[in-house]
Amino acid sequence: MSVVTLTKENFKQEVLEATQPVLIDFWAAWCGPCRMVSPIVDEIAAENPDIKVGKVNVDEQPELAQQHGVMSIPTLIVYKDGKAVNQTVGARSKAALLALVK
Repeated sequence: MSVVTLTKENFKQEVLEATQPVLIDFWAAWCGPCRMVSPIVDEIAAENPDIKVGKVNVDEQPELAQQHGVMSIPTLIVYKDGKAVNQTVGARSKAALLALVK
């Protein structure tokens, strides 16, 4: 499955109403650790059709970042059944991110 670019306009439909777990990557283009995590998040999306993966550019969507209490990036949040169930801040390995979702 491809990565979905999340905005305040599509967040409810793509995340809160999703039937599968959703991994959200809050990131910014100027953030070094975000650039390290991004290809890992893309791999997870490509290799795990049972997980929806979305990215939120915090510079373009500051309201979403604020709503989710994102103070540092990268912040990765897992949603299941419309609720945030797991969260981590900072660069993580692929195994650590998959463990967050599973």
